[in-house]
Parts: sequence; C-alpha cells; structure tokens
Amino acid sequence: IMYDGSHEPTFEMNLERTAEIVKLCHGKGISVEAEVGGIGGVEDGVASAGELADPQECKAIADLGVGFLACGIGNIHGLYPDDWAGLSMDRLAEIKALTGDLPLVLHGGTGIPAEMIQKSISLGVAKINVNTECQLSFAAATREYIEAGKDQQGKGYDPRKLLAPGFEAIKATVKEKMELFGSVGKA
Repeated sequence: IMYDGSHEPTFEMNLERTAEIVKLCHGKGISVEAEVGGIGGVEDGVASAGELADPQECKAIADLGVGFLACGIGNIHGLYPDDWAGLSMDRLAEIKALTGDLPLVLHGGTGIPAEMIQKSISLGVAKINVNTECQLSFAAATREYIEAGKDQQGKGYDPRKLLAPGFEAIKATVKEKMELFGSVGKA
C-alpha cells in the first residue's frame, strides 16, 4: 500500500494515519510505502512546489515499521522546469543516516539527469517512479502512428494495432530505465 500523508494539514496527522495503516496492513502481511515532505508538481490534482523532507520526520515515519519511504528531496511529479535546482543529495544523505536500511523511494524520477539518479541510488534510493516518462513515450509513439495514417490502413484502427506502438515505446522506456537504475536481472 502506498499512503501519502504528506498532504495532511500537520505532520502529526501524517504520523498518526500512517501508524494506523501500518497496523492494518502488517496484520495482513502487506507492506506500506509512506511519504514525508511534499513532492512537487501536480499529482491527483494536488499541486506542490516540492519540499525538502525533515530528516527527523522521516525517522519518525520509518520507526513505525513502513517498508519503504518516499521523501521530498527537491523532486517533483511531471516535467521539471528549466530553472529546477536539482535534488538535494545532502538532505538525502541526512535522511538515510537516520532511517538506516529502509529502502527510500524517489517519486518524480522523470527527467532527472542520470548522474543524480545514480547518486541517489548510491545514497539509498531503491525505487524510482518514472510514470510521466512512460506516458510521454506512449503518447509520442501513438501520435506518430496516427499522424502517419496507419490507423486508416486496413484494420489499423483495431485497438491492438493502434495501441501497439505506445505499448512498445513504454517497454523500451522501462528497459532503458532498468539499465540506468541497475535493476536488470534483480527481480
């Protein structure tokens, strides 16, 4: 279960609700991913400028027994603006020092330079979300198929044919990211 309590009015409410969810999930053998510090951009209609999570708050959530922790380190959902300041590796290192072996999660991985991705992995990030990048590759491949008029050739309008280029584009994007993240062969 991924519970994002970072949008709660107070950290105490995030902590309390995350504790409730951990208790419910652990009783059923389900792991929990929690979040501290708002991730920038727009997701599910909620906008945030992106924050640097408080390391002590990260520790408090980690101490609840969550399986994964997503924390704000300057990352944002969606596309990064040209004036983006980058990830705070110092803050990530502070969080990792307090959370120990807990796998950290980087939301908003689309468009982060490879060097920053690899550095964040070396500092404890074990999961990176790149949904926007997959959506963009799907849209571009589908657009190309339609603009080439392939949907009007034979049965090119068949959803299996119409959506196939986008599906293949997502597969290629995922393969590229798996190689960058160093996760090939680690299922």
